[in-house]
Amino acid sequence: MLDTQILRSDIEAVAKRLRDTRGFHMDVELYRKYEEQRKDIQVRKEALQARRNATSTQVFNAQKQGDKEKASELMQMVSSEAEELKPLEIKLADIQDKLEGLLLNIPNIPHESVPFGKSPEDNAEVRKVGALRKFSFPIRDHVDLGEGLRQLDFAAASKISGARFVLMRGGLARLHRALAQFMLDVHTQEHGYTEIYAPYLVNAKSMEGTGQLPKFEQDLFKVPFGLEEPSHEEQAHVGLVGVDSIGTPRQRYFYLIPTAEVPVTNIVRDEILPLETLPLKFVCHSPCFRSEAGNYGKDTRGMIRQHQFDKVEIVQIVHPEKSYQALEELTAHAETILKKLELPYRVVILCTGEMGFAAAKTYDIEVWLPGQNAYREISSCSNFETFQARRMRARFRNEKGKTELVHTLNGSGLAVGRTLIAIMEDYQRADGGIEIPAVLQPYMGGLKVIEPAR
Repeated sequence: MLDTQILRSDIEAVAKRLRDTRGFHMDVELYRKYEEQRKDIQVRKEALQARRNATSTQVFNAQKQGDKEKASELMQMVSSEAEELKPLEIKLADIQDKLEGLLLNIPNIPHESVPFGKSPEDNAEVRKVGALRKFSFPIRDHVDLGEGLRQLDFAAASKISGARFVLMRGGLARLHRALAQFMLDVHTQEHGYTEIYAPYLVNAKSMEGTGQLPKFEQDLFKVPFGLEEPSHEEQAHVGLVGVDSIGTPRQRYFYLIPTAEVPVTNIVRDEILPLETLPLKFVCHSPCFRSEAGNYGKDTRGMIRQHQFDKVEIVQIVHPEKSYQALEELTAHAETILKKLELPYRVVILCTGEMGFAAAKTYDIEVWLPGQNAYREISSCSNFETFQARRMRARFRNEKGKTELVHTLNGSGLAVGRTLIAIMEDYQRADGGIEIPAVLQPYMGGLKVIEPAR
């Protein structure tokens, strides 16, 4: 969420920046209308509160002087003033909700170093790493390879669940598991991250905190919290963030996480962190669930875009002055996995029109897939600056002892399924077998090759 002080000081400049870089058209007049109403109600409320406080002081003095009649009259005035306050407080809460509703749907402002653009062709390549393998036989993609091994079964998954799921068997299922374990070990043992096991179902407040709600509700899977109306205590735990698209209060649902970014980043929601604890570095392996509502008809073949997939997510919570240094570090940590696996890849800076809603700057890491003859995204590493922290009220106590918003960052370290695809396609053999990268062989019980089915 953007800083309201910036909007109040120069909303036209913010609106122009968002329009020019992201193509986002902010309703400036509506925001001004709500802001004027808020200020008017706030001024009247504060004036009435001041009058009530002054009257309360008079009550105290009258009681102290023993003037019961005057004290009684003044107490009636305090009661009357309190009654006048109630409708103002209700109006103020309503207009603040409307303002927040506007703010929650405004994207982050891109960092000045982000290249301007509207499509993937406008992304800026930073570097390429690793030589592309040459094959002396016809290249197969992961679908043909996996089905040839009889270890990727899309038909069974479709029968069980529907389209965009996969069932793995045997060596590929083990390789998938080995990859997640390998990534966790590298990030915890070499990069200093603390491993987290987090819930896969989260409340609406957590989704709001990292920017998935309210804007991307159609992309999320959700399940009812319960058949009965939740108690006040349960509502407090589940979190209330308005109503969904069909008018049902969002506190009625748990949401399946689209990425471990959501539960892990929300660890610091409503916290004030001691300065000496920064940076916080977390890593979490989890399944991820996405409806892909805006991507029907895209990447329908194989495992590229699925409703359920695994990722190892790395998250950093850092001092604002160190967040761009942290972004370079976090990106390098994700790259390390590909280097150890000896998979060719490239790194690009996403242009303004391609960045995610909450990001200020994003590096995409794209692995080479011979079966598609293309680089495909395997990790996005982003700095959100204070955008998520402001929504979560995630703060730290700075060098002067004052509270300040942290900066949050995250990235895939890596997407497990896409890494599996890259290994299958880059390490394929003429007979349809898959060689196991050397660093993964200890996780595979010494196995060096997934042999083709006989």
